[in-house]
Amino acid sequence: MEDFSVAEWNRLFPGELEDWTYYHAVERSQLPGFRWLYFGVREHGKLMAAVPAFITDYRLDTTVTGALRTAIEHVRRIFPRFLRQRMLAFGSPVSEVCHLGFDAATNHLDRQRLLNFIFDHAEQTAKSERASMIAVKDTSAAQSDLWNDTARAHRLRRQPGLPTAVLKVNFDSVEDYLKSLSRTTRKDMRRKLKSSGEIRVEWRDNIDDILDDVMRLYASTRERAEYEFEELTREYFSDVLAEARPRARCATFWIGPKLVAFNLLLQNERRLIDKFLGMDYAVAREHNLYFYTWVENVRYCITHGIPLYQSGQGMHHEKLRLGSRLSANWLWYRHRNRVIDWVLALLEPLARLDRNDPELTMLDAESRS
Repeated sequence: MEDFSVAEWNRLFPGELEDWTYYHAVERSQLPGFRWLYFGVREHGKLMAAVPAFITDYRLDTTVTGALRTAIEHVRRIFPRFLRQRMLAFGSPVSEVCHLGFDAATNHLDRQRLLNFIFDHAEQTAKSERASMIAVKDTSAAQSDLWNDTARAHRLRRQPGLPTAVLKVNFDSVEDYLKSLSRTTRKDMRRKLKSSGEIRVEWRDNIDDILDDVMRLYASTRERAEYEFEELTREYFSDVLAEARPRARCATFWIGPKLVAFNLLLQNERRLIDKFLGMDYAVAREHNLYFYTWVENVRYCITHGIPLYQSGQGMHHEKLRLGSRLSANWLWYRHRNRVIDWVLALLEPLARLDRNDPELTMLDAESRS
């Protein structure tokens, strides 16, 4: 990030919570297996377009589940590099979407031209870095037309990513929020909240004194994740809170003296973003920790007049039930070897996230209509 000033980078991303300071904290956090890049286009010295990127060894079976995943794991015991490819990708493993920003004076044709230039430079970088794949992680619905025009021109294919869930918080109280849910869900939530027990909540700007417990809860949650990509470090949590202060906060949940859950969040006057949730699964079911943390975030938004609660990716079926709306994200990819790329295109249906997911299938259909 040092090649860009805070002001010039943020100028391309007005109001964005994951801004220069966030990416700078990510860069400092030493996530294992990732190297950070940033592509920018200057004209007459002025930054006109920019996008973060990364290089990693990517497991092509990341989104494969069931019997096929089990078979692949057996093969990997003999051939550890099986289905691993060095990949250069736009976006970030720890951002909500791929942040592609432009100077406000540019129009659609300008942006196509600038993005084409970035793709051309990425091709050269991939070659010099010996990256066999070029990808884009989580392009948002708001920029679909631009990516459709440009990524396809560079022979990348699109498949659904995990959608972003957003809840509109236009309630006067938590009770008003509960009343907005279906009768069955409302009844279920009230039962869960009553059985949550004596949970104490602390909102913190610093967690250095409890970082060991935070990492324990994070590791417990990561072990149960359906899909694995990045592994967060101690530095990630402490540096994001330090560098993005006061927009970064952490809600901590206690039973007596014991930390049982934490939730790292980013906030401004318009949006609360739920970045990472960690829980003690030995007590999570008994105390309905997930639902308690959800309601606490809704309560926080109501108290502070924040109109949008963005709960991110994952568990989108449950988030729909809790009143959220889904916004599509897309993954784009291409192997630089045309023969291997042709084989990947044939195998793609086995790895698509929407193959057994009606909500993702519906979002894909809506985008094509």
